[in-house]
Amino acid sequence: MTNPRRLASSILTVAEIEVRKIRHDSSELWTRIIQPALWLLVFGEVFNGIRGFAPTGIPYLAFITPGILAQSVQFIAIFYGITIVWEKDVGLLTKLLSTPSPRSSIIIGKALAAGFRGIFQAIMIFGLALLLGVNLRFDPLSIAGTFFVIVLFAMCFTSLSMAQASFLKTRERMMGIGQAITMPLFFASSAIYPIELMPKWLQVISLGNPLTYVVDALRAILLTGNYSNLPVDLFALVISTTVMIVLASLGLKRLVD
Repeated sequence: MTNPRRLASSILTVAEIEVRKIRHDSSELWTRIIQPALWLLVFGEVFNGIRGFAPTGIPYLAFITPGILAQSVQFIAIFYGITIVWEKDVGLLTKLLSTPSPRSSIIIGKALAAGFRGIFQAIMIFGLALLLGVNLRFDPLSIAGTFFVIVLFAMCFTSLSMAQASFLKTRERMMGIGQAITMPLFFASSAIYPIELMPKWLQVISLGNPLTYVVDALRAILLTGNYSNLPVDLFALVISTTVMIVLASLGLKRLVD
């Protein structure tokens, strides 16, 4: 049985290594803000005056801000498997697996680092939302809750990406599958329109989409203050994250075989 203290130490060590990579080359963090900025500046502003897209009393630009934030974190996380495939190709992953660190600590450590990237992205989007006049809840509890959901979501999709890497094993395949699932998941959630506007078959699909629960949680924390669905959202996210971490940990050894 793995010693909890040793597991925690291994997780933090892996996460620290990943964060150091960001410190040495932060250009990716800055370029990642371009896409969500375009969604808010162009899509959000164009549809802001159209009634019916958002619930009564919520401007459309404010309505989609949590959804664009979730999408931004999703894009960071879903391509994380490409990095671990590269590490496999250059031999870094083999060296890491030869250490006493449990495989789960490698997955969780890298997933936590993706959560750090997600927090940076959130800060940038918050700044842009303020410039656009979006009225979000910026009290300390709301900010802490937002960061918690973002880190958990980033860990979920990062682990999903690394689990896929154990089967696909090449960067080209990872790029293809990442592009194939990101936008369908985005449009099958409530990120840019309420679920009530979807056709019935898409509403059913949205119930199994983790992004739906993330967006709902962020919207409650940042906009409405209605936390009635928050326990369900967090439960779905915790279960999804746990399952993905287990699958990624089991598949890690297979990646180097």
